[in-house]
Order: sequence, then C-alpha cells, then structure tokens
Amino acid sequence: MSTPLVVGTDGSDDALRAVDWAADEAALRGCPLRLLHASLWESYATSAMPAARNPQARRDAAAREVVAGAEERVRQRRPEVTVSAAVREEDPVHALVDASDHAAMVVVGSRGHGLSGVVLGSVSSTVAAQAHCPVAVVRTGRDTGRVGGRWVVLGLAAPHRNPAAADFAFTEAALHGYGVTVVHATVRAGRSAAGPARREQEVEDWLDVALARSVAGHPDVPVRRVVVAGRAHPALLAATTGAELLVLGARRRADPLGPQLGPINHAMLHQAPCTVVIVPVQPADG
Repeated sequence: MSTPLVVGTDGSDDALRAVDWAADEAALRGCPLRLLHASLWESYATSAMPAARNPQARRDAAAREVVAGAEERVRQRRPEVTVSAAVREEDPVHALVDASDHAAMVVVGSRGHGLSGVVLGSVSSTVAAQAHCPVAVVRTGRDTGRVGGRWVVLGLAAPHRNPAAADFAFTEAALHGYGVTVVHATVRAGRSAAGPARREQEVEDWLDVALARSVAGHPDVPVRRVVVAGRAHPALLAATTGAELLVLGARRRADPLGPQLGPINHAMLHQAPCTVVIVPVQPADG
C-alpha cells in the first residue's frame, strides 16, 4: 500500500475543511488517508454524546465521535479513498510529528478548538516547523473544490537549496492541472558587485538549474517567473492573491525550544491568503 496522507482533526470547522482538502488530495494521488485525533486537554459538548459520569469516558466518546464524523465525511466526498482513523491521548504536535515519519504529507487546519488552536502559531506552525515530511496548512474561507486554470506559487529563496520544494510544487500543479509561478527575490542592484544585466542573467541561470529537474519531469505544466529586487515577503503576498497554493522550502533554525521556521515561512503561514505547504530540506539537498 502506498504511503498515506495524514490529516489532523479535532471536529472544528477549520479541521473539517482540512479533511476535505486532504480527501481530495488523496483521491488525486491514489493513496490512503489517515485521520488522526490527538488531545490531552480538550473536552467537547456534543448533542450526540452519551451521558457518562466519568470525564475520561466522556472524552473518549467525544474523540470517537470526532473521528467517526470525519471518516463519514471523507467517504461521502471521496468514496474511492481508503480511509482509516486513530485516536491518541497525547499532545497533538507530538502525535502529528510522529506520524510524519511515515506520511507523504501531513495536513492541518489553520486553527482548531481550544488550546490546540488559539492562533496559528500553536499546533499548525509547530508541526510545520518540526515534521519530517511536507505539511499543508489549509487556509479557511476558501473553496476547497478544485478549479482548473489556477496557479501554484513556489517561493525560492536560494534556487539551488531545496529541489524537494520545486518537485512538490510541480507535482501538485500537474495533479490539479495548474501552472507554477516561481517567485525569487534578489538583493537590490546597489548591493551587488555585478551590474544589473549580469545579475539578472545570473538569477535566470540559477532558476534554470533549480527548475531543470521539475520542468523535465512535468513538461506540460505552464511556468512563469517573478524575479524582484528587494524583499520576498511582499512579492509572495502579491503572487498568492488568487493562487490556490503556496509552496515554500524550510531550512530550519536551531533553537533551544526546538526547530523553528525562518521569518518568511512564519510570516506567510500567518498572512498568505491561500493554503501553504512547507517542504523540509532533505539531507541530500544540502
């Protein structure tokens, strides 16, 4: 059986939109989908919850209800997808990061219930920083239906650093019938020892090398390049307006509290208007 997609669910509206997104993705990839509910602190009040005096029994019943509802949602939406579910009594971040060892991708909503999703920056951003596979943070308020003719935005800070991010972006574009917009921000001309024309050619050469493998593997995917002299943040925000997906590579920083995302990745997780996928740098990528 192929490697599954894993989606975290807690019964919230944001989590259910992530389940929908993951179900569509699993159908396109032809892979199984694994639903994962993990919690240490949350309790839920649901109309269908059986009466029980034992708080643990109530939590267990609520957790089973959450995953059963998500499982049925997937079967109704994508009956061709093989779906399974798991409930774990542990911190959601630990559970999702652990699951990322054996997942093609981890999918999470941008927010969730209670302590697990007060703001983006808790579970979603921490999983994106620590997972061992790509992590999709599904932005709410967008239609999760697949519409042709849209674009995947690929942000490349240094074109040679993370071919895994380029491969992921082009694979997604090919699956959905999208094009890829490659965004690269350079230093301003005044800071470069090379002249503007030479610097522009150097950047184009870098992009040719960085994209060669992905373009060769997906020759039918339309590609457009956006090269700006200045900061990457505004260029990425502009490019993601109307885009379906933003793909960014992650070279994590060492930190006493654990791996941390760089400032651009962190900012785009908070501010991008579309779903964001963080692709970790693989060891072979250097």
